[in-house]
Amino acid sequence: MTNYLDFEKPLAEIEGKAAELRAMALAGEGVDVDAEAGALDTKAAQMLRDLYKDLTPWRKCQVARHPERPHCRDYISALFTEYTPLAGDRNFADDHAVMGGLARLGDRPVMVIGHEKGNDTKSRIERNFGMARPEGYRKAIRLMEMAGKFGLPVVTLVDTPGAYPGKGAEERGQSEAIARSTEACLSIGVPLVSVIIGEGGSGGAVAFATANRIAMLEHSVYSVISPEGCASILWKDAEKMREAAEALRLTAQDLIKLGVADRIIEEPMGGAHRAPSEAIASVGRAITSMLAELDGKSPKVLIRTRREKFLNIGAKGLAA
Repeated sequence: MTNYLDFEKPLAEIEGKAAELRAMALAGEGVDVDAEAGALDTKAAQMLRDLYKDLTPWRKCQVARHPERPHCRDYISALFTEYTPLAGDRNFADDHAVMGGLARLGDRPVMVIGHEKGNDTKSRIERNFGMARPEGYRKAIRLMEMAGKFGLPVVTLVDTPGAYPGKGAEERGQSEAIARSTEACLSIGVPLVSVIIGEGGSGGAVAFATANRIAMLEHSVYSVISPEGCASILWKDAEKMREAAEALRLTAQDLIKLGVADRIIEEPMGGAHRAPSEAIASVGRAITSMLAELDGKSPKVLIRTRREKFLNIGAKGLAA
């Protein structure tokens, strides 16, 4: 681990001490550290369990944004074979915040589309931190329509703070592009499954996640606005993001109750960033399972049930 979250600082100290002891032993200082380092490992493991046993909504936001959390590119590389990227919206440009193309999930040909945040300074700037511009949503529309034409299931991987709010994006029709992408999700006559792998921010996420089945990683979040943005509007103070996170009901556990999400994918202890391969494998199994649930359904049934799902969102939670 190279990046610890604020609430993980006590854990960082313990794991750091254990690492120092092992480094001393490797340096040949003649110190037997096995027993002491093992005790520290045990203490760290217990602290990790205690920290993650009952995360607050704000802490879940922090985990969902962790820079070492696996991103769209990691999932595509690990889960899909024969991935052929398709670029551009055939209108203005190619948006690197959105990646997608033809691939195979096992023996099943699919269209996979997702937000990519990048994993270092250079790639984050290139990918615009996962915030898509209009051409990104229009690229997604193009790929979804292609999938509908050839009868390919669509898999979307959502991880975005929200659509890019810059002047150029607004001039090129950001809201219209998001609305058209959401409309494409509702209109295609093929199975559409979505996984919130990190942040699901605002309409920028809805434009990819208006799906037949929506899964959320255990510590992912999905909301109409970020806690900081909500706090700035309601309290004129972004520092009230903790209260906003509570009020927004943005966790996977809340959204299952509201009927927004259909399943929660468990993460490794300490979050997906601590065991990326394990988390990616769990997502792969969930995608395979969700697609299997939709096998054999006609285009009309897929479209009708998808629309009904979104018309009924919130009813479950309100009734409770």
